[in-house]
Amino acid sequence: MLVNRSVLVASALAALSLGTMTALAAPASAAPNTTPQRVCGSGYKTVNSAPVGSLGTTYLTYNSANGKNCVATIRNNPGTALDMSAWIYVPDTEQGDDDYGLYSSYAGPTYVYGKGYCVSWGGNIDNVYVQVNNSNCSALKEQRVTFTR
Repeated sequence: MLVNRSVLVASALAALSLGTMTALAAPASAAPNTTPQRVCGSGYKTVNSAPVGSLGTTYLTYNSANGKNCVATIRNNPGTALDMSAWIYVPDTEQGDDDYGLYSSYAGPTYVYGKGYCVSWGGNIDNVYVQVNNSNCSALKEQRVTFTR
């Protein structure tokens, strides 16, 4: 009886171990993609976006309940951690927020109170950068810049 239990326990542990190794060995591209709303929170709606080359997108979202904007940069194919960023700035109030680091899926969220103001925002993935100035206001024309370093 003791031998049978030992065999069953060993078999169960082997199966569990194999299942864990299989799950961990899944390719990074199989990881679930996220959304700007998952990064920024409920109540935030996408109001603008800019592609970061072919690597992903930087999103500008807005929450009308609290007057805040949020920016998130999201990769198309999560995987090995890369240099990424998300940032936002309100020139009229000189308020801003940024998030820079090595990330495997997204950078952000970054928040600023932006109700009634023009905002500048952007982000990067690896060596591709996007910057949007004078965004989401009627007073100035939006300017977009994408560049690599």
